[in-house]
Amino acid sequence: MTYSKDDLLNFKLLKAKESLEEARLLAQNDYWNTVANRLYYSIFYAVSALFVKYDIKTHTHSGTKAEFHKTFIKSNIINKELGYLYSDLFSKRHEGDYEDFLIFTQEDIEPLISQVEEFIIQIENLIAS
Repeated sequence: MTYSKDDLLNFKLLKAKESLEEARLLAQNDYWNTVANRLYYSIFYAVSALFVKYDIKTHTHSGTKAEFHKTFIKSNIINKELGYLYSDLFSKRHEGDYEDFLIFTQEDIEPLISQVEEFIIQIENLIAS
């Protein structure tokens, strides 16, 4: 089966929203390191959808983050605070997955959930424009 560009874009947006919902469910059970992971992936999938729209190709997570900042943050298409959020969650995901003895708390991560929701909304608005 062949998929269209819109199919891929919509699939990535669906993955972004699913990852956000997973984060919410994990937060209910205080799995804060895993919540950080799912929040990061929510942003990553949303940015990947944006890249589909603009035919931007990257091959790594670092490359995706760098291209997002170069193309959308530095040009003021997207608010700098959302760029900071992406960078922060990129770091938190890596630290939470790979650093020994690092345990995130509710205070560290819970406020980021609503910020990620706003991030996705802004990406969706940009895609729709």
